[in-house]
Amino acid sequence: MAVAACDLTKHFHLNGNRRTALDGVSFSVRDRERLVILGPSGAGKTTLLRVIAGLERADRGAVLVDEREAGSMPAEDRRVAIVFDRDGLFPHLTLRQNLAFALRGERNNDRIEAAARDLGIGAHLQKRPGELSAGERQRASLARAMLSDPRVLLLDEPLSHLEPSLRSQVRRTFLAFSSSFGGAVIHVTHDHAEALTAGDRLAVMIGGKILQCDAPQRVYDYPANTSVARFFGTPPMNLLDDGMETLGIRPENVRLQNGGQLRGRVIAVESTGADAFVRVQTPRGELIARMPAAGVPETGAEVAATLPAEHVRRFDRTGVAAIA
Repeated sequence: MAVAACDLTKHFHLNGNRRTALDGVSFSVRDRERLVILGPSGAGKTTLLRVIAGLERADRGAVLVDEREAGSMPAEDRRVAIVFDRDGLFPHLTLRQNLAFALRGERNNDRIEAAARDLGIGAHLQKRPGELSAGERQRASLARAMLSDPRVLLLDEPLSHLEPSLRSQVRRTFLAFSSSFGGAVIHVTHDHAEALTAGDRLAVMIGGKILQCDAPQRVYDYPANTSVARFFGTPPMNLLDDGMETLGIRPENVRLQNGGQLRGRVIAVESTGADAFVRVQTPRGELIARMPAAGVPETGAEVAATLPAEHVRRFDRTGVAAIA
């Protein structure tokens, strides 16, 4: 075990009101494992990383690094590096000088050049941050973090401010590089596609709590409760009232066809190009079906939906999923 969070609880007091940012958060991450934490804005994700990094102190609980309580460690022994959503480079220094800052005075051009080369910025070492693209600056931030020789690497939405096309390119670089890292990686994001591809495990965090932690595809296919089902996915899982329970099904598994068991009226069609999302109002609630854009029904049309039994998930009245 490289790092563990044990019952972390953190409150903030704003204008006389107490807000809970972390509510009993516990998990562990092994060496060479990547944990992605997905959640909406305000879920407590950044606060969690700041507590692990030692930038904030929890009101209760502990952080363990290599089974030692991190709070009692000197900063140099904690060996936790964090990459924020903004690059944080010194604008008046060259890229080489920025990277050298992580070496704490050690002069080792070979390490600097190797890190820069591995992240595709080796040709820019004499440039200042203002001469680099946003993607190059974020790769430089990762290189600087890795040069500090961390045991735990924290990534706080490092791609969120990049253009979509650039985000995909830099994500591949980050994934390739973090895959070769020998320590633990905790990657925070609000991007659902990124959450499915960037980690070995996925934790969904809402309201300061981790509601589910499992393999990413498992979380997508079998949400532990309706809160995870409503949040995870673009669009999220359909949830339909079925009397004593709630039925859940992903939009791509809904079939609109003659003879379907659930009838309704199309209230909107949203095209994505190749596909379309068809919104249907039914007696059990609104239903979204994903289907090829060619041949979608028109708004106002009467349709029938089939919900294949193998894709239906069941939740009890408290919102907890039946055992899959």
